[in-house]
Amino acid sequence: MITPETCRQKFDELKACVIIPTYNNAVTLAGVINDVLLYTSHIIIVNDGSSDQTSEILDLFPGLNRVEYKKNRGKGWAIRQGFARALSLGYQYALTIDSDGQHFAKDLPVFIEAAESKPDTLFVGARNMNQPGIPGKSSFGNRFSNFWFKIETGIKLPDTQSGYRLYPISLMKGNRYFTKKYEFEIEVLVRAAWQGIKIEPLPVSVYYPKKEERISHFRPFRDFTRISILNTILVLIAFFFIKPRKFFRTLFNRQKAKEFLLVNFIEANQLDSVKAFSIGFGIFMGIIPIWGFQLVAAIFLAFVFRLNKALVIIAANISIPPMIPLIIYGSYKMGGYWMGSQRTNIEFNSNISLESVRNHFTQYIYGSITLAIFMGILLGTITYLLLKILKRRPVSLSRAS
Repeated sequence: MITPETCRQKFDELKACVIIPTYNNAVTLAGVINDVLLYTSHIIIVNDGSSDQTSEILDLFPGLNRVEYKKNRGKGWAIRQGFARALSLGYQYALTIDSDGQHFAKDLPVFIEAAESKPDTLFVGARNMNQPGIPGKSSFGNRFSNFWFKIETGIKLPDTQSGYRLYPISLMKGNRYFTKKYEFEIEVLVRAAWQGIKIEPLPVSVYYPKKEERISHFRPFRDFTRISILNTILVLIAFFFIKPRKFFRTLFNRQKAKEFLLVNFIEANQLDSVKAFSIGFGIFMGIIPIWGFQLVAAIFLAFVFRLNKALVIIAANISIPPMIPLIIYGSYKMGGYWMGSQRTNIEFNSNISLESVRNHFTQYIYGSITLAIFMGILLGTITYLLLKILKRRPVSLSRAS
């Protein structure tokens, strides 16, 4: 562990600062500032419209950089204003620490050392949520948030609600945000992950005072509703845009495509049966008649059933535009067996379209479901056999271009 004096030097070298957003925490604010000053003088205080003695307390620390406004706007807005001020002053990193005394300044060196070893990483303080005194609503809210963060980004974090963080703000300066309250701390993490910034946890200490001494501005119903709405929006963006974009970028990059195949198909630490089922399931989802929602549903169910998400996404893309006429034709052929004398015979030509589906809807529905099941089982079985063959005759895919 580096000493406080060494920590001060490293803050200078890294061009790092500490942002302390505060709203009506006059009781604990001075103590938090004094503790942080032991490690650095690069502090930005954001007074988020406090109506208590916060301004008077800040007057006792004339050397601090202050951002103040009269109307309370929310923690997210305060952090955003802190980021803006930090960037304008030339800082490249910003640590955020709460002003209610729950975080310990002694953990600042932990973040600074981590930033030195991994300079392009966003670090999130991971609290021990199993220790005595943790409010039940905090523990539940954290598990809820962790679950949706993994759905939205594919990254597993133990504490996505921790406000003790180190942001590489120089990499994030072009980002735009639309939240202003507690939910901002989820949005900023998700957007950083989508941007390609690495996110890692760091164990930190946390103090929760007795219930009667605890000061919290979190409004359970209203803020939980805001967070739920935000997660709904982020999941839709992730499934409809971010994940498909990432997939196609990988698909059209030769080196990444090789690594993708090697990691997710050959070397993935999963049973061959899981990989094969993932391919078969993806094919099934790509054919069933829920146009426009196939990929979204496939990704969601892949998480639910703990399948190989990458293989499911690849297989579900069987329904790309060039394949649609073949899928429609095959569905009609399959559906004909169910329709008996009422079946419609069509020829495979350029006239096959969604209009054909509307004109003979029942036959198409029966056929598409049958085709989805048949092709899923067929290609899943072929995948399983292929994996067994590859294990007998190892295949090496060079990681070099």
